[in-house]
Amino acid sequence: MGAAFQEGGAHYDKVRPSYPEESARWLIGAGMTTAADVGAGTGKFTKFLVEAGLSVSAVDPSADMLAQLSRKYPQVHTVVGTGEQTSLPPSSVDLVTVAQAWHWMDSQAASTELGRILRPGGRLGLIWNQLDVTVPWVHRLSRIMHAGDVHKDGYSPPLGAEFGGAEQHLTRWEQDLTPEDIVELVKSRSYYLNAQEETRAKVLRNLRWYLYEHLGHTDGELVPLPYVTITWRATNIANRPLAANRPHP
Repeated sequence: MGAAFQEGGAHYDKVRPSYPEESARWLIGAGMTTAADVGAGTGKFTKFLVEAGLSVSAVDPSADMLAQLSRKYPQVHTVVGTGEQTSLPPSSVDLVTVAQAWHWMDSQAASTELGRILRPGGRLGLIWNQLDVTVPWVHRLSRIMHAGDVHKDGYSPPLGAEFGGAEQHLTRWEQDLTPEDIVELVKSRSYYLNAQEETRAKVLRNLRWYLYEHLGHTDGELVPLPYVTITWRATNIANRPLAANRPHP
């Protein structure tokens, strides 16, 4: 499913939402100077790392996505790679962020690799934007969209033994979109991109009925679409200095 994002970077960048600044502030610790954004895509979260003054490497399997990122942030070092194999040097960054991409990775292999590139005590941040399905009309919308990345209550991302002290942070916010924007948003999702033409036509038919006939929206009308951003942070315990493991006299 993740292979669906190899192309179409310009469309993805245009229609996908950004992230709340509150989430980025919660992840970026005092004294951090370097970061790797893994699964960076077109740079939706890279933006916050750059604005915080960090030296950033962006890793993504799609060269097309990274080309969009480079147009906006030419100072960012880009690498075609994956969470399981970043090609970045060991113990080279203070922070690794993975926005909207951890579910595409092998969590154990990615934990090993990201623990390798993080400095001792470095931080891993996992971020998801998801539709706020506690709102009834949004819940039905998510079903029509086949938004499979909406996590159930109590979800905890799988992490390898390289990481400990996981904490969660929630931010609720809204993005103003037109009905036409919501249709384009659906076209950027993996379910739609991997579907046959018949299935795509059915999804769009149901979506337009829901937005225009059932909900009564009109072209050009701004619709506040509720989101919840779920952010996790954990500490790299794989590369602790040897002195920390010595017994006290």
